[in-house]
Amino acid sequence: MSMPFGSWPSPFSAASVAASSPRIDGARFVGDEIWWGESVPSEGGRVTVRSSEAREVLPAPWSARSRVHEYGGGAWTASPAGSLFFVNASDQRVYRLDDGAEPRPLTPAGPAHGGLRLQSGRLFAVREDLTADPHLRAIVDIPIDGSAADDVERVGTVVEGSDFYAHPALSPAGDRIAWVQWSGDRMPWDSARLHVRGVDGAELVLPTRAALQPEWAGVDELVFADDPSGRWNLHRVALDGSTPEPIAPADADTGYGLWVLGNRWYGLLDDGRIVAVRTNGRDEVVLIDRDGSARALAVPCDGHVSVDDVSGSRVLLSGNGSTVAPGVWCVDLDTGAVSTVAGGAPSDAAWMPPARALVVDGMHGPVHAFAYAPANPDVSTPAVGRPPYLVLVHGGPTAHVTGAASAAIAFYTSRGIGVLDVNYGGSTGYGRAYRERLLGQWGVVDVDDVIAAARGLADAGLADPARIAIRGGSAGGWTVLSALVRGGAFAAGISRYGVTDLRGLVEHSHDFEASYIEGLVGPLPASDALYVERSPLTHADRIDVPVLLLQGEDDRVVPPAQSEAIRDALAAHGVDHEYVLYTGEGHGFRRAETIVDALEREIAFLRRVFG
Repeated sequence: MSMPFGSWPSPFSAASVAASSPRIDGARFVGDEIWWGESVPSEGGRVTVRSSEAREVLPAPWSARSRVHEYGGGAWTASPAGSLFFVNASDQRVYRLDDGAEPRPLTPAGPAHGGLRLQSGRLFAVREDLTADPHLRAIVDIPIDGSAADDVERVGTVVEGSDFYAHPALSPAGDRIAWVQWSGDRMPWDSARLHVRGVDGAELVLPTRAALQPEWAGVDELVFADDPSGRWNLHRVALDGSTPEPIAPADADTGYGLWVLGNRWYGLLDDGRIVAVRTNGRDEVVLIDRDGSARALAVPCDGHVSVDDVSGSRVLLSGNGSTVAPGVWCVDLDTGAVSTVAGGAPSDAAWMPPARALVVDGMHGPVHAFAYAPANPDVSTPAVGRPPYLVLVHGGPTAHVTGAASAAIAFYTSRGIGVLDVNYGGSTGYGRAYRERLLGQWGVVDVDDVIAAARGLADAGLADPARIAIRGGSAGGWTVLSALVRGGAFAAGISRYGVTDLRGLVEHSHDFEASYIEGLVGPLPASDALYVERSPLTHADRIDVPVLLLQGEDDRVVPPAQSEAIRDALAAHGVDHEYVLYTGEGHGFRRAETIVDALEREIAFLRRVFG
């Protein structure tokens, strides 16, 4: 059966996409069980904790979600004996849940917590108090017996006074703690220092560039990730004044932008071996031996992989893959056996062929992307014409995509609309130089790169140049609208909670990103005119193609005023547009009903635009 591109019948409904898109949030060995965090779209995006024994550890209405640094992370952990410790989404207090009991608070009401880590029976967290002026953050030691539930003085303060903290790591003897900290005028992927403090108060600051995830490899030795070479590689340092030495250096990154707390890119085995993730576009999981040699492991996950826990020779990995759905896997490093714990269903190559890595020449250097061609085994490709494409622009903008298989991609490709997922300049996963291409050039390099990627796709004969649309969220929405202002490349644009007015964004920005925009555009007030010139809102009259705007009502990162301003400007200039405001949604859509409605609106919009 031959049908026009974009009109193919598909088994991937918006509802099935919503049901198949839970977010995996870490995993732990707990006694003989494995626990993992998982979002439940049908319950408003509630994050639960499940067990390999087919039970739900964290029942409704409790939800493990942190809001520290606005993006959260590290919202739960567990003891080997089966106690769950979690940050409750509604009040940001830390709770303890024991089998057969009700959750009981461990911290007083008020501050938020995240990045939980249980070590030697002690529970550490990053605490954030936004009621203080200026905002106050600290690494704290939380009594696990509940004695500090109503008494903030009983919560131990490990360190405070810096702008931001992450990755607390207690030494084996319990007499020293390491952590990462950075100041508010830089982002952690630009500059972050590794600190070590003893019980005597003596503090050591290691000469790091952008440190990540310190771990103790012995009584006086630390392992951590850093990028002095331009790539995040593992390093080892003895705490006797020695210089850090790289471990099995590679032209790949073990680590990426510290947007959320709790990420783990490697794990140390008791016998001295290390299992680590290396990213160069896609991820690779490697086992580094004691002699420094490294070999790749045959695991199904190759995108946004996290090394969540290690026990003996076993390791827990979570992430997604180019041929599997997001999931959790247990790997025995001695035998090579890989078992699927949760999710991880193989994708059907007939419906979801692996993405093709694509590199095109751009104005600022090579541009990396992943192309998903239309695929439907029940339909013959039309003999004449080329398919329409949807160009995806990730947020951040310091994030990256990995060519993962997903029902959300198949939703389009199965209908005869190709997808091009672009890692424009500024993305992580390709080293510091590629990431820093965007410094001072946001709204220029990202726009040039997505246009170059789209044109490269058309020039290769893969896409109909007259039927290429563009979609992005947050910073990606900014790039969408900026590209539409430029004109000539895209037939339509879809912006999910996108930035439209830079000065308005700076005015309402939370302090984690307070200086981020200055690095991406320029210092204020000296660059005020540039902020006006770069903003899509300033040039809304140049947009001459249809636009779909989707926005969460409770978004505190990019508030509705941003989308509504461009909506009003488009209306004033008679531009074809639609605007939808979703009640109860913040920055990123989590509710099943929102995901369904947004996808259905998007496909209807694209079919109308593409004809």
